Amino acid sequence: MLDHPEEYYSHYYHYYSRRLAPKVDVRVVILVAVCAISIFQFFSWWSSYNEAINYLATVPKYRIQASEIARQQGLLNKAKVKGKNRRSKEEIREEEEEIIKDIIKNKIDIKGGYQKPKIYDILLFQILLAPFYLCKYIAWYCWWIYCFNMKGQEYGEEEKLYIIRRYMKMSQSQFDSLEDNQKETFLERQLWIRDNYEVYKQEQEEELKQKMAMDPRWKRYRRWMRNEGPGRLTFIDD
Repeated sequence: MLDHPEEYYSHYYHYYSRRLAPKVDVRVVILVAVCAISIFQFFSWWSSYNEAINYLATVPKYRIQASEIARQQGLLNKAKVKGKNRRSKEEIREEEEEIIKDIIKNKIDIKGGYQKPKIYDILLFQILLAPFYLCKYIAWYCWWIYCFNMKGQEYGEEEKLYIIRRYMKMSQSQFDSLEDNQKETFLERQLWIRDNYEVYKQEQEEELKQKMAMDPRWKRYRRWMRNEGPGRLTFIDD
């Protein structure tokens, strides 16, 4: 200290910074954060799924079908219990509502962002299974190159739909949420061929422009932009 007095406070700082530093493993912090995010993901997805079921239960098309299936299975034809175990109309109505929702859950395949949550889709399992998915993708990519680029085999229906989905820049869940007749139209028009897809894309853009031109709300917006505009200042007295 006598030889280098200017380093005294520096050594003082380093000593107490090490002595009082929190002894927490960074790996534990990361693991806890990933687990917390995964739990939030799962319950959030489950909440969205229940909201979708509750909405479908109010749609007449699905509700009538579910009610008909319940009657065929004898779930809604149970006689009211008399005596001490007699239930109120409200209890019977709630039970029938749960029966209809259960039938909708079992009979309707909900796709997209409101599909039934799977535990393997949460962040924790995605990280754990990342090496497996990477190896699987590499094997699939090598198979694609070998079959279609080197041997020149024709695309199957699954491969055609994959190419179309890539052209449309849609995720797998978004593409799965499309109706089957839409996918059949894609195949009939041979949209896996790039030129055909460009023609289809141009047609969709023109159709969208026509719909927007006929939309009253879009007309009002264009009229407002032309007359007022977001950047125009007016000094009209009220």
